[in-house]
Amino acid sequence: MREITGRTVLFGMIGFFGVIISVNLVMAWFAVNTFSGLEVQNSYDESQGYDAARDAQLALGWDVAAEYTDGRLQIAFTNAEDGTPAEVADLTALVGWATSVRDDFTPNFIYLNGVFSAPADLEPGNWNIRLTATSVDGTTFRQRLPLYVKP
Repeated sequence: MREITGRTVLFGMIGFFGVIISVNLVMAWFAVNTFSGLEVQNSYDESQGYDAARDAQLALGWDVAAEYTDGRLQIAFTNAEDGTPAEVADLTALVGWATSVRDDFTPNFIYLNGVFSAPADLEPGNWNIRLTATSVDGTTFRQRLPLYVKP
């Protein structure tokens, strides 16, 4: 066994901290370049009508559930009081990874028996569905639904 010298300790420390700093820099680069963190362009303008929009949305009394099975994404709107299908005039949704916008897509939903359904090819992991629905009286309903796709 060789004697440990100051030079050996110095190179060991430089190598150890060099690896840690390099990994931290790579992870920081991926964090900044894969998710901008931007939800709205101007948060002040967005906040001005928030209370009125929230109250109108809550007055609808809708519950929303999303499910992914057999290559189909299904979103069901129900009335909270009695569980019957809610009257939804229009639905658009943006589906994407929880941490990236790279694979975002807008499915083409069809409405059948109280459920909006669309074909989708979702890999296992955490997905977000940012949906915007309109009731028959014109009230806008917005919600973000987290969806976990099992492997």
